[in-house]
Amino acid sequence: MLGRDRISNLLNDILSKAVEMKASDVHIEPFDEYAVIRMRVDGELIKIMEIDEVDYLELTTVIKLSASMDIAEKRLPQDGRTDISVEEKSIDIRVSTMPTIYGEKVVLRILERNSFLKKKRELGLTNEAMEVVDSMLEKKYGLILVTGATGSGKTTTVYSMLSELKDESKNIMTIENPVEYKMEGVNQIQVNQKIGLTFETGLRSILRQDPDIIMVGEIRDSETAKIAIRAAITGHLVISTLHTSDAASAIIRLVEMGIEPYLIRASIIGVISQKLVKKRVNKSKYAGRTAIFEIIMLGEKLKSYIDQTCDLATLRNKAMDEGMITFESCLKNLIVDNEIEISEEPRR
Repeated sequence: MLGRDRISNLLNDILSKAVEMKASDVHIEPFDEYAVIRMRVDGELIKIMEIDEVDYLELTTVIKLSASMDIAEKRLPQDGRTDISVEEKSIDIRVSTMPTIYGEKVVLRILERNSFLKKKRELGLTNEAMEVVDSMLEKKYGLILVTGATGSGKTTTVYSMLSELKDESKNIMTIENPVEYKMEGVNQIQVNQKIGLTFETGLRSILRQDPDIIMVGEIRDSETAKIAIRAAITGHLVISTLHTSDAASAIIRLVEMGIEPYLIRASIIGVISQKLVKKRVNKSKYAGRTAIFEIIMLGEKLKSYIDQTCDLATLRNKAMDEGMITFESCLKNLIVDNEIEISEEPRR
């Protein structure tokens, strides 16, 4: 028991350090006779400590037990989650293990409940951008896409939108993998591949639950895209994420998935794409990151350019003609406000 208590204290120390440093992830990486612990802070991995092989093995066991994972299974990747109180703060932790030649690498995705849910202003949206997003959320039906790279803050933006839409008169349902934030008043469904509960099957079932608003954690394939678009066309407001580097690319991605252009024209309300940049304190220090946005609101004129032959350059140029908010304009606002350095480039 003394050994287990010592390892539990080690885990608590690691998580306390992660919260103090505002780390998004903790990496526990095994090597020949030791393991390295690194934390991702403002997008960069920082080495924190090394531990010996015995402590590494006990630490992974404690983590897997707390996340309801199979401690005997070390040959296959596993996913789990747990809730832990650290420094009087409620922390949701998503756990991922991956077998390597030296043992299981463990990554902890850290989500502090009290700081996760943000208002639009806190996301970094300009006044102009907030007006556009507000006009999207006022629609009774249609599809809103939030795009960006992994770790760019898409989920935070989506939850911010759901928080604004939440109302006792509305049935809001989500299908997520994983459920990253427990939101009161919202019916949240966790994807479970083992029992066949995928985005596709879950979304089909949600449509039989009389929803007003549907959030699909991610559109990964054409079948999920088709169901989401069908839901948007038939009277539901659908919000989802997609992995593309800019707003116009989201439209092209749907065409490449085999979605008929007329369905895209009939369903898409708009696309919000985002990237993260470091905020400046002074010339040598940074104070976290903020998002910059590219936002397309699809009007009838822009929709007329969406067909099987549309290309990214043409679509982007037409969107700019129609008043698309660009990453460049957001960067200029941050530079004027002295929040970032002129040399700062957005992370893709």
